[in-house]
Amino acid sequence: MHHDHHRTSSTRFPVPVDAALRAAGWQPGRWEIKQAEIWADALRDHTTPAGHRHAVFPAAVEAWAEFGGLTVTPSGPGRQVAPAPLHLDPLHGLHMARTLADLGRALDTDVAPLGAETDTQALLVIDDEGRVYTLDHTGDWYLGPDIDSALGALVSGIEPVRLTAG
Repeated sequence: MHHDHHRTSSTRFPVPVDAALRAAGWQPGRWEIKQAEIWADALRDHTTPAGHRHAVFPAAVEAWAEFGGLTVTPSGPGRQVAPAPLHLDPLHGLHMARTLADLGRALDTDVAPLGAETDTQALLVIDDEGRVYTLDHTGDWYLGPDIDSALGALVSGIEPVRLTAG
């Protein structure tokens, strides 16, 4: 295995992303499965007046277990857009079951909440293949094929890809 001593021991994330995650309290191997199960139960127990329910599936539970509860505050200007402070708590999406059901139908997948961009209140969501999206008042945006690339894009200030017209 090639070792580059200018990096941290982990090459999973780019250095600034790794630094922002570690500053938030993440470390490799973090696995808060009890908290993830509490969130899963809270989401499963919630039904909208119109009968919409939350989808809970392994990709979401795994993301909550590893990253749930963290407040990530990027430093630096961002490459394309201002990087977003994140609060990775799925309960930000508790009252969005209908919106998530609609998005899931549009994408032909299940979608669960991940957290929010705290200054814009954009909602971060994950689908059952692990792809990550953000929803805000301007539309729905694709952040990446997995949570690692999505967190990298958010912390680095990489512009997301628009899915829909707002």
